[in-house]
Formats: sequence, C-alpha cells, structure tokens
Amino acid sequence: MMPSYDSLPLPGAAAEAGVRPATVVAFTEGPAVDADGAVYFSDLENNRILMLSPDGRRSVFREPSRRTNGQTFDPQGRLLHCEGSEFGTGGGRRVARTDLGTGEYTVLSERFEGVRYNSPNDICVDRHGRIYFTDPCYGDRSIMEMEIEGVYRIDLDGRVTRILEQPDIERPNGLAVTPDARRLYVIDSCPVPGGNRKIWCFDLDEAGQPHHRRLVYDFAPGRGGDGMRLDIEGNLYVAAGISRPRHSGETADVPPAIYIMTPQGDLLGRIPIPEDLLTNLAFGGPDGRTLYITAGKTLFTTRVSTPGAVVYPQWAV
Repeated sequence: MMPSYDSLPLPGAAAEAGVRPATVVAFTEGPAVDADGAVYFSDLENNRILMLSPDGRRSVFREPSRRTNGQTFDPQGRLLHCEGSEFGTGGGRRVARTDLGTGEYTVLSERFEGVRYNSPNDICVDRHGRIYFTDPCYGDRSIMEMEIEGVYRIDLDGRVTRILEQPDIERPNGLAVTPDARRLYVIDSCPVPGGNRKIWCFDLDEAGQPHHRRLVYDFAPGRGGDGMRLDIEGNLYVAAGISRPRHSGETADVPPAIYIMTPQGDLLGRIPIPEDLLTNLAFGGPDGRTLYITAGKTLFTTRVSTPGAVVYPQWAV
C-alpha cells in the first residue's frame, strides 16, 4: 500500500526554522560544505561550480566545470568532483579533486580498463579515505562507451575497482557510506516505465567490497531518490519525489521532499521542498545541523535536529 507521505511529521528543527531559498541559479546539484561554512554547488545547465559564502555572497568557483554533478570533501578537506556529461557538451566524464588551499586540480580517474566513463554522478568517501562513485547515463545514451552503469571504488593507492554492476544495480545514482565503513547505501533510480526506484544497502568488508544486498525502500511508482546523506545516528536523508511528472516513467505519487528514514526503511519524517526537481543535499554549519538542498534552480537551506555524518569537517557536537 502506498504510504501517506503528507502525514509524515516535519522534523522539529525544520518545523521551527522553515525551509528558505539561499540562492537561485539555473539547475543546481552537488552541494558540499567546507569547514568555514562555504557551500560549493554545481550549476549543471550553465556548466559551472558556484560558491555561497557564509555571509550569503555568491561567486563562481570554476567555469567551465566540465559538467560537474555530485561533489563531496575527503578527510583532508579536498573537494571531489563527479564531472558528468549531462546538459550539453564539454563534460569531463571523470572524477577529479581540487585542493582548496593550493588550487591544485587532479584527475583521479577518467577510464576503467581503458574505457571512458558514462557520466560520473555522485560520490562519497569512507573514513579510510576510499572514494565511491556512481556512473549512470541519464542524458544522451548514444555517447556510452561503457556498457555497464556501475559503482566504483578508488583506493588510497589510486587503484579503481568496479564493485557493483547489473543485475545487482539497474541505474545507480546517489550513494552514502556509513562512518564505520561497514555499509554502503545506493539509490537505484531508472526513470523508464517499470524501472527501479529503490534504495539498496550493501555490507562492506574490510577491503570495501559490497556483499549481502538488501532493500531499504522502494519509491515506485513515483520519482525515486536522487542524492542521499546520512546523519550521525545512521538515518538516511533522501532527495526524492516530483510534483509534475516529466514522462511516462514517473508519477506524482511521491511529493518533492527530503525523506528521512531509518536504516531499516521506516519513514521518520519529510521536509517538503516547494520546487522540482530535488537533486541532492549536504550537511553544514558549525554544528552540522544546517541542511543545504539543491532543487531545480534553487539552493534551499533549513535546520535539522541531528548533525550529519561526514568525514570532513568534524562538527562540534
């Protein structure tokens, strides 16, 4: 039976503070917050990365961005980028890193076994510094050189391993790893009629290899999840839903919101967002309880009760 999403409670801090626009651009994605509170986020349509300073001033961090989509920080405070291929030409189709202190830009991986990636989408880092990223293809599929839409891990020595592929995952999108590096959550979002709208959990062994797939949540037949983050209690915060379906592969059954759920998939609440399309989110602020949400042309912000789980920066909790 379809759950009654409208009856889900609004988390206390969000209910008190409300959800407000932080800034408006074109098509936002990939928020990541540094230790000083600056928010770096992707403007995919305009092929650039923007930065919103703590005092609310917006500037261009990088242009062109090579169609950067998802971003996050590694344990050393370096900004990681998924350079994709959507919204026009000029996509890097690779994973890169920027040292904000020195400005040094490094390409970490642009091919697997000699084949170019499709469109790296989202990225996370475990406490060891190992990088996990997804490589679906949501745009022009005629560009695909890599037949597999997979999930990859970059180890500390730079070695890249494909850790998930079909049929274990249909079209991987957002992902998150637990602080203890023992579980990996992956959003499986395939927008074709009957495609997966699921969140999977995989156990990770000491080497970072996934095992024992289990279903956490299924948004079908509505628009499934896109980006995802975890709080320090292990709960999932998932950007999902749509108010106006774009094609026959999705419905309006899941209204646009940040959905908060336990690791077992029990819904705890939702933060409604008054705009399509929700794409991603990130925790920030000095206490880790400020949530930044990318949706359509807008970067929203609100407050939540529980700090986010990140490898950088560490919150004063």
